[in-house]
Amino acid sequence: MRLLRWGLPLAFWLIVVPLVHGMIPWAISTLTSRHGWAGRSSPGIWNWIGVIPVAVATAFLLWIYARKWWPAERVIQAPSSLLVRGPYRFSRNPIYIAYLGIWLGWAIFFGSISVLVVWLLWCLVAIFNLVPREERDLEAAFGESYLQYKNRVPRWFGKAK
Repeated sequence: MRLLRWGLPLAFWLIVVPLVHGMIPWAISTLTSRHGWAGRSSPGIWNWIGVIPVAVATAFLLWIYARKWWPAERVIQAPSSLLVRGPYRFSRNPIYIAYLGIWLGWAIFFGSISVLVVWLLWCLVAIFNLVPREERDLEAAFGESYLQYKNRVPRWFGKAK
């Protein structure tokens, strides 16, 4: 049971997340030209700026997932309590911010219009589908406590009211 509790989420974050948010942007970037690159082998000086959002967003994800207040079982089952500490004090959706930051960084690093288009699609899906659906589910699950949290903390990022 201990392996299921910690092993499965750890494997997920060490294997699946880097594949989805690292290898897929790289693969998409190989489909079209890379702006700023010398050939297809080395990024130009301005492309290296993309490493900054990738690094910051990755550190943000580590802050989200490495803290003891983030129970490992959240990965595999519905939450039993409302998270309002850590990065959830500043955003109701810090995970989306981090993932979108990683994809934007890769779009800049690879100088890839195709990765930028996928990033834009991720943004639209998050803004118009995923986040509203999650908010409805959280409101149904946690009622007034979620509504108070929603009024206090911005959807994306900022200072709590």
